[in-house]
Amino acid sequence: MANRLATEYVKTCLQLTEAEMISFIQMFVDQGASLQVKVLENGNQEVVLPDDSEEEINLSFERKNNLYICQGTCRIRNKDLVNLMRKAVSTYKGDAVVNRIYPAYTMEYTYKQGAVVKIVEKTSQSDKLIYEYKDTLGELQTLFLKNEVEQEIVSLKAQVNSLLDLRNELQDVSLREHIDERLQKLTHRLFVLEA
Repeated sequence: MANRLATEYVKTCLQLTEAEMISFIQMFVDQGASLQVKVLENGNQEVVLPDDSEEEINLSFERKNNLYICQGTCRIRNKDLVNLMRKAVSTYKGDAVVNRIYPAYTMEYTYKQGAVVKIVEKTSQSDKLIYEYKDTLGELQTLFLKNEVEQEIVSLKAQVNSLLDLRNELQDVSLREHIDERLQKLTHRLFVLEA
């Protein structure tokens, strides 16, 4: 198995309530991560995590409408921190584009609402789609709710009934022949739709 060099959170968006913010910090503390929490002006917070490369990972949370919003990028080399960050994105239903960087390739994971929706293997020569979430149930439900055909059938039946009533009232043979031609076309269309 290839040795991962780093994990890069290219686009990250977490939106936490105050209780979730406390839980987020506690999750890192519970796993033994040493961190600093800086409370800034306007209630903004910055979570600082030391990484293996002697660099610090800064997660800035801006307070807006009783939510703490973290948007940004960071590169993490410590495997424990990588796992904690993945767990945080999943637990708090975050959106992110995450690059797991290996010597010969990069695996790009796209998260929506905390779930992986796409995985792409990227090399210098090409991109290869590994996984993409398909909402089959949602697509089937949308298809099931489509009822244009049923509506057309109801409309055609109403037209047929109306033309039959008109045909029965008319004495003129040429008009009846015209109505018969129209009825033939409508019944053929009904046959096609109901088949």
